[in-house]
Amino acid sequence: MSVSRRTVLASATGAVGVHALSQQAAAAGTGAPAPATDRVLRDAADYAVAKLRAVAPGVTGFPVGTKFEKWVYSPNGDWVGGFWPGTLWMAHLYSGDDGFGTLAIDSARGLAPRRYDTSTHDLGFLFYPSWVTAWRLTGDAEWRDGAVRAADSLIQRYNPRGRFIRAWGALSDPGNAGRVIIDTMMNLDLLAFASRETGDGKYLDIATEHARTTRRVFPRPDGSTPHVYDFDPGSGAPVGPGTVQGYSPASCWARGQAWGVYGFTTMYRRTGDRAFLDTARALADFATGALTEDHVPVWDYLAPQQPYDVKDASAGAVMACGLLDLAKATGRQAYRDTALRLLTALARTCLTRQSRRADAVVARCTRNRPAEDGVEISLPYADYYLLEGIMRVLRPQDADRALDLSTVPAP
Repeated sequence: MSVSRRTVLASATGAVGVHALSQQAAAAGTGAPAPATDRVLRDAADYAVAKLRAVAPGVTGFPVGTKFEKWVYSPNGDWVGGFWPGTLWMAHLYSGDDGFGTLAIDSARGLAPRRYDTSTHDLGFLFYPSWVTAWRLTGDAEWRDGAVRAADSLIQRYNPRGRFIRAWGALSDPGNAGRVIIDTMMNLDLLAFASRETGDGKYLDIATEHARTTRRVFPRPDGSTPHVYDFDPGSGAPVGPGTVQGYSPASCWARGQAWGVYGFTTMYRRTGDRAFLDTARALADFATGALTEDHVPVWDYLAPQQPYDVKDASAGAVMACGLLDLAKATGRQAYRDTALRLLTALARTCLTRQSRRADAVVARCTRNRPAEDGVEISLPYADYYLLEGIMRVLRPQDADRALDLSTVPAP
């Protein structure tokens, strides 16, 4: 009898165990999680730390995904290079093992040339989990100054006519010059950081304008979002929605929806603008309503085969972090309850415990379903956001040390 890789990598406890733990998670207050949930999350974090201790010394680049369960590397980090040092920082904070901090610093230094990269919007993904966290945990100005330099590169991609940050393509390349993607919401906190550290409001001003533009054109009345929205780069006029990683321009790519929840909540915390909080809530309400009983998101919430479709555990990890942030910002227990259900589901059914050869912590991820690129693999951001989410629950003060989770007062 053949057994699917999904079955091999999933825990034998299955959805019944997740449902039982979800009920206990829902009973938890806004403080510590219920004992069963606490145990599951601690076991997952312990597993992640043990896996990292075994794998990290042999990592030779920046993991971008797995092939036959082994990391495939990028020498310059591609768009995901910040997540490997970020994961090591989370492991350091959870375990107290200084060796992880040393490895995180060594890895982060490999991103130094990217400070000057004006060809991508992904500088927040690259430098916040790595260099900003390094600055916050070590106090070494090298990391702060490098992150600010990366913010200088990022703001060069701002189109003042359309009030958006261009996602893809070199500044000299007319292709994709008017393309905006929901993912960019996650890169804006690098700009907020730069304004705080320099006292120059230009960075946060650009982040705020981009967020306002995204808020205006991405959310649909039901709270779902497309992956892409195009503008005329010359006039700045809106053209319409599109997609690259979603099923269609009218569908809702699950990881993109999670980027939106997390990103809009962060922008509320950095600005106090309640419109951003309202947007985060609308996106969160749609996503949580689309979850199936197993609490592992399908790759696209509105694709024709959902809810019986390919899963994306990375979307669940990102969404859990965003919902925990949103729960704190709104005081709504329901968001925290769902975040705990997501984390327990990932911990029980999506870890690589059943595979001796796996390099990663989290399985059942999907990178780009339409391109058939990375379906049912592991991805570095799934590992990172799983640990971030666990730290937000079990060690919130340490998570704050790394990420600055403070909320500004409403204006």
